[in-house]
Amino acid sequence: MARMTAVEAASGTEAQRVEEAVDAFLAANDPTSMDKVDYRGALYDAGLAWIHFPEGWGGLGVAPTHQKIVEQKTRAAGAPSIDATQFFGLALAGPTVVSHASDELKSRTLRRMFTGEDSWCQLFSEPGAGSDLAGLACKAVRDGDEWIVTGQKVWNTMAHLADKGMLVARTDPDQPKHKGLTYFMVDMHAPGVEVRPLRQITGEAEFNEVYLTEVRIPDADRIGDIGDGWRVSMTTLMNERTSIGGGGGGGPRPAGSGPIAEVVRIWQEELADHQRKPATRDKLMKLWIDAEVLRLTNVRAGQNRKAGNPGPESSIAKLALALVNKDIYEFCVNMLGADGLIGYDFDMRRADAVGLEGPPGSSRKMFLRSRANSIEGGTSEIMKNILGERVLGLPGEPRVDKDVAWKDVPR
Repeated sequence: MARMTAVEAASGTEAQRVEEAVDAFLAANDPTSMDKVDYRGALYDAGLAWIHFPEGWGGLGVAPTHQKIVEQKTRAAGAPSIDATQFFGLALAGPTVVSHASDELKSRTLRRMFTGEDSWCQLFSEPGAGSDLAGLACKAVRDGDEWIVTGQKVWNTMAHLADKGMLVARTDPDQPKHKGLTYFMVDMHAPGVEVRPLRQITGEAEFNEVYLTEVRIPDADRIGDIGDGWRVSMTTLMNERTSIGGGGGGGPRPAGSGPIAEVVRIWQEELADHQRKPATRDKLMKLWIDAEVLRLTNVRAGQNRKAGNPGPESSIAKLALALVNKDIYEFCVNMLGADGLIGYDFDMRRADAVGLEGPPGSSRKMFLRSRANSIEGGTSEIMKNILGERVLGLPGEPRVDKDVAWKDVPR
């Protein structure tokens, strides 16, 4: 019998510790008889919120790969599902706050974002700073123990529902663009914050533009050091790309699940025998293989990931997801023929709805919605640059403004 390595032994010990912690938690807390906030608060206090976080901050300090143990056991016990509005807090704000914020700010934010008492949004992109995020112009000026923030953000998912925002602003225009940024938590209900919805091609309005007019932010709500906003924002972005590329987390998906299941459903349920042509079947199988390669890549990445915050390799899955999703839903609509052009009746009363599953006829909806996959969370073009430079080690793009003060860069 092969001897167990030290890493495998440590992993086994951690897994056992997590299992025992979950069993003890469920013995004392019945999720089916508790208020959702109380239940999730108790889960946080037990260190089972983000298990790779340090003890005392919702974690146990163990490898994040064991989170699936918590999810599987609590789900089997009848734990309530999370609301879609919690995504930004759980997947992006939480890892950023625990990595860079003060202990005082952690104590005010982490538990509430996990329970769902506070929902979060991301205030990064601007009309003139999307792919070039470091070129953003939203400014924050120090005024005693506060910062006065003025600027415009755009493509802010669920900002109309959020209580808190992850904000990157320029605090020193005399520094090069990457060095003069600072990261803040902003109260989305504060005076001077205005949220305007942006209607999408699907008919929904999950994106927004946000105007900040002399919004006062306490320095206590700063996340990270002054001028260190770029490094802090990388924590947020790497987690965003991992979440998008991995299909939103929740552990490995079984083969044939996700968008590819819609292809199979249409083939089996909506196509007549004479429509199941060999060329169509071959295309279906190619898409199945692409989807399965993406799924297995995410499984392997999850198994290999030892630290809580991922590296730039998460951009691989994010890029692949955008390509595969577009191909899948375009194929769905093509299989439906003329029926693929009609039948998507979006209820405008559901304009606040979020999520990717959609109503009946979701293949038609997702044909439209998947267009955004190559933009949100970093454009596919930027992902290719990241992969080339940080993963493959290729020469970087020429950057003539790298050492120039932001205020002197032509715009």
